[in-house]
Amino acid sequence: MLIKTPDGALLFDTGTGGPPAGSLMTSLEAADVAPEDVTHIFISHSRFDHVGGLAKDGALVFPNATIHMSAPEWEFMQANEQQAAIVSAISDRVETFEPGAELIPGLLTAVETQGHTPGHSSYRVTSGEESLLYIGDTMHHFVISVEHPGWKIAFDTDEPAARAKRQALLAELAESGESIYAYHFPFPGVGHIETAGDSFVYIED
Repeated sequence: MLIKTPDGALLFDTGTGGPPAGSLMTSLEAADVAPEDVTHIFISHSRFDHVGGLAKDGALVFPNATIHMSAPEWEFMQANEQQAAIVSAISDRVETFEPGAELIPGLLTAVETQGHTPGHSSYRVTSGEESLLYIGDTMHHFVISVEHPGWKIAFDTDEPAARAKRQALLAELAESGESIYAYHFPFPGVGHIETAGDSFVYIED
């Protein structure tokens, strides 16, 4: 997800940075945004399919961007030997925050959604009375995760916590009608949650 502001460009996660799903640069070019134009990157969590695009061949892909992630997630990422090369490349650009922090007053707030990883964060973008919640990997599939939120997801580091957070978030979203952007849902991944019997359903906007 990309948001253009008068002060720069905000990017939410970076994809893998290469095949088979690394088309971020093509998409940024289509949006008339160069890597140097990105001023802030907000990381939901440190799985490779969300942070692989941060660095290439040991160098920063977005040289002017501050990289934001929760303090627990940064600690988790630094302890992951498979992420060592990315950690080395980005260390000087990382700014951590406490879960739930307001990151850009009046515009962007982190929402604590740990469970998939220890410091997983969602992000709420607000404009006037409207808002959109970027849910990261709180939900993975637009049917399974929504209609069966109690089902286990193998990639969750803390399955009970992830399950509880997913169920609570779905109930909250169904009540509020707030729009979401879901990273792994079918393109464009923007929709909302509604109650369906004793469960929920995802509706594209």
